[in-house]
Amino acid sequence: MLGFFFSLLAAVTLQVQYRQVPVLLDQDVAVAVVRLADGVHTSDDGSLPVLTCKASGLPRKALVRSFVRDSLLFVHVDSRYVRDLRKPFRFKLKARGCRIEESGEREHRLARAVRTGGDDGVTAYRIPGLVTTHSGALVAVYDIRHASARDLQGDIEIGVSRSTDGGLTWEPMRVAMSMGEYGGLSRAENGVGDPCILLDETTGDLMIFAAWVHGKGGKTAWWSAGDGFEPADTPQLLLVRSKDEGRTWSMPVNLTRQVKQPQWLFTFQAPGRGITMADGTLVVPFQHQEPDRTPEAGIMFSHDHGLTWQVSASAKTNTTESQVAEIVPGRLLLSIRDNRGTGRALYETQDMGRTWTPHVADGQLPDPVCMASLLHVPARENSLGRDILLFANPADPNDRLNMMLRISYDGGVTWPGSVLLDESESWGYSCLTMIDPATVGILYESSQAHITFQVIPLSTF
Repeated sequence: MLGFFFSLLAAVTLQVQYRQVPVLLDQDVAVAVVRLADGVHTSDDGSLPVLTCKASGLPRKALVRSFVRDSLLFVHVDSRYVRDLRKPFRFKLKARGCRIEESGEREHRLARAVRTGGDDGVTAYRIPGLVTTHSGALVAVYDIRHASARDLQGDIEIGVSRSTDGGLTWEPMRVAMSMGEYGGLSRAENGVGDPCILLDETTGDLMIFAAWVHGKGGKTAWWSAGDGFEPADTPQLLLVRSKDEGRTWSMPVNLTRQVKQPQWLFTFQAPGRGITMADGTLVVPFQHQEPDRTPEAGIMFSHDHGLTWQVSASAKTNTTESQVAEIVPGRLLLSIRDNRGTGRALYETQDMGRTWTPHVADGQLPDPVCMASLLHVPARENSLGRDILLFANPADPNDRLNMMLRISYDGGVTWPGSVLLDESESWGYSCLTMIDPATVGILYESSQAHITFQVIPLSTF
């Protein structure tokens, strides 16, 4: 394998501190910090011991390049030699004339950058959603933020990427929702964003819900949205549908008058994904602003496959982005971003949101006031043969770092298993889906790419 060179002023220990980050295919990724002990520095005079790097658990030819730059160890894994993202791997380092002292988590995981800044000339991609269709295809949605990374209002469309091989490769991006230059205003004043994707398990239809902001040029929608129903006054909640697993999408249907109260301000879906309940009811996480701009989270639901929608009571005040799971038939758990910064809010309902009660673990999961993902998988649909609840978020009370996937076997009361995916800072949004009964997939905003995909076998827990 390729090696790196260090010039030593004395025989010293080489300290390698591994970083837990997604190792993106076909990109140079910094996986460790490399230092020489006792304050000895590297030089470039050519009299260098050789540090060699191999990867245990990867195909023999997959690690095509490795080098040290600015005290960071970079590796490059070639996707042409990779057929499976599931298996973790470890690096094996050797250096002539040096003792290597390794620290940090040595086990690493491959990942695929589905979208990142610069792709197709776009500045930023944000707000991931993900589902698995009946045929096993993965359908990912996200904001295409053309001109900047800022939230609505802006030149933003909804993008879709599909994978038919478990996330190893992804088809070219499609645009599922765009309001173009509606009303004679520029695209920058017709942004549509914050997608939530839903698979109707009964019909196989896919739906994307998103917020459209018309006008309000140069203003942030969160602070400029007004009351009423008209696009010139308040953001609109739109729905598009696909009957061919995300290849093509319908024209948008406006749901605003179905779900909004006239006095509410910004009223829209929460990003991520919705669910189909055991009885066929469709449920989408929901949020709105009261007249004083205090946000409140709840759900919207449909009993007729998305033709008409109803809205629940709010679960808790001063809360925004949520995800919903049916932990037993008829009982919904809502995981909510709480602006108080007191941990993840968890509320449950057994009457479709007419009433809500705090879950026993309310506030116990650390959360830096960020979106988080939630997925319930019944025992009959997973290889563990137990009902499981999966949760992912930046597991830090203050900052958006330490993206972690957790598992619960008791409906979220306890979380005995976890996997750290990315220790570094990122935007931190995520979405979960089952790829097959033994494997969970996560689409998230990582430190390495704007929209990153990884897989984790349930056996990891």
